[in-house]
Amino acid sequence: MQILVLLILFAVGAYLLKSRDERQRIALLGSHLGQYQIEKLMENLTEGYLRALGEEDPQRREQIWNLLHISEVQLAEQFTRFAAEFATVDAAQARVSTLAIGLPYAAQWFPAATFDLRKVLSVHANGIANVVANRAQRSIKDKAFTLTAELYLMQHSCHWFCKSRALASARLLARHKTAYEQVLAAVSPQTRQAYGTLVGV
Repeated sequence: MQILVLLILFAVGAYLLKSRDERQRIALLGSHLGQYQIEKLMENLTEGYLRALGEEDPQRREQIWNLLHISEVQLAEQFTRFAAEFATVDAAQARVSTLAIGLPYAAQWFPAATFDLRKVLSVHANGIANVVANRAQRSIKDKAFTLTAELYLMQHSCHWFCKSRALASARLLARHKTAYEQVLAAVSPQTRQAYGTLVGV
């Protein structure tokens, strides 16, 4: 009976510590993201792509793509500034645990099993900017598909930082009906290689 009580107390204590750690991470990320309209621009783009792809009138479709490009440029610029600003965060605060289970303050206890979110955000900033500039000369549809994947992967990294990889992947699947592996396969090769090197996937 005593062992059961101790186990319950341990579980409650771990949960409280994990919740506190998550709140601190969410507050840190939010304090930097709050200055930008990245989430709103991302939502406008993903909805706009669907609208453009479903538009039958070629002239109207062209108008939508042109408007979406303005939003793409704005998002790329804002995310580049955000990543540069977040790069000034203390290294210890930017560590993200790669452990399979979410432990409270795991990044501090197991620093070898972490990656630096500052570097990952820089990879995302470069990936988004390169796709928007369309240096690979993708078609409009392919560009929209690749940029959507870049944005989903960036969002996954932010959720991973705040919660855990498992919860970030579950949220990605629930919100966008897309698996983490699918997103990784759909981003640009440069992003996939740089990201994989940093996070170990």
